Amino acid sequence: MKRCLTALLALLAFAPPAHAAAPLTMEEALAIAQQKHPQLAEAKEGLSGAEARAGRASSGYYPQISLVGDWSKGRSYLAALERVRGTEVDSATLQVRQTLYDFGRTAGTVAAARSYRDVAEKEVALSRLDLGLRVRVAFYRLLAAEKQLAATNDTVAAREALHGQAVEFFREGLRARVDVARSEANLYEARSAQIAAGSRVELHRVELATALGLPSLGESVPVEPAAPAVSLPDRDAALDEALNKRGELQQLVLLSGAAGAELKAARAGHLPILAGSASYGYADRDFPPTGRVWGVGLNLTVPIFSGFSTREQVREASALLNASRARQQGLKLQIVREVDDAWLGVRDAAARLSSTDKQVAAAEENRALAEGRYREGVGSIIEVTDAHSFALEARTSRIQAQYDYRIALALLDRSMGRP
Repeated sequence: MKRCLTALLALLAFAPPAHAAAPLTMEEALAIAQQKHPQLAEAKEGLSGAEARAGRASSGYYPQISLVGDWSKGRSYLAALERVRGTEVDSATLQVRQTLYDFGRTAGTVAAARSYRDVAEKEVALSRLDLGLRVRVAFYRLLAAEKQLAATNDTVAAREALHGQAVEFFREGLRARVDVARSEANLYEARSAQIAAGSRVELHRVELATALGLPSLGESVPVEPAAPAVSLPDRDAALDEALNKRGELQQLVLLSGAAGAELKAARAGHLPILAGSASYGYADRDFPPTGRVWGVGLNLTVPIFSGFSTREQVREASALLNASRARQQGLKLQIVREVDDAWLGVRDAAARLSSTDKQVAAAEENRALAEGRYREGVGSIIEVTDAHSFALEARTSRIQAQYDYRIALALLDRSMGRP
């Protein structure tokens, strides 16, 4: 009775929920992640900030207009009168200033800001790719954990049947007590594995929910996607595609462009700035002022010495440009390694798929034969439990190879810059 109660509790612990489960396809999971995950929201806000900075940099092309009101009162020495007199002045003036030519300062600053905006745009695209990969991997790992739990449940059921048979044979005097003890030990070993497999399912459900940007999956149950109909691409072609499509490499190209533009702007710091100004308004002793005043002018600013600030800005911009170019070379080497690792992973998983199919078929046949021999009284309990273990190991290898193949395909797509 105690054993039956234990088995019933184990089945209840890992039985599917009584309520209707909501199926969750891979496409739905990817769509939820794109809408809910804060990683993508952060990248989009970063793009908005970069666009604002690009707009702010472009303000240097436009005139600067301000309305200035001033009131002052005091005693001043008036040279024309050669005496100190009390003064009071009210003024209201509209002032306009426009940079006419600054030898590339503004153009360099704007070009750099626009490049950084493009970098932020690439960051949004990369966040989408990384998030998609994360969802796919979590989705496949959950499916693998669920299949592993199902395989473990089958092993528990087989060992329960074997234990019941051993007890019956012992009662009839056909088998020794050792068969009952061994079958009971093997049964509880399988139940321990069942509990561990159930815990892994729950952990992978949490992992998938986190990848989707959700606190939990609730009643959602992942649906097995269709088998991938993807042939392994040529290795060299995969590498060429990665070097052409990878957003990280395109980001570094844009960063090099931004560094070059900043270098141009820094070098322009040695050159003059020509600006025009105009003002129109009213000034008077009384308020409101009634005397009209106006003025126009040109301003030429020639930098002579800035405490070596301009020189150091040029050095900094030049160093950033060289560092960006070096990072491009390093990233290309990293991309080569990632593509090779992913390509070899797909090939290895595909090869294991074929071999594990045959392994499962042979292990299941061996288990059926061992169970039949035991029922006929000519096989040993050790032979049957070993057959159960081999069958579980074969199914585990098949499950692992199946989802390793799908995860490897997802990694290969990501390494090539594919969505």
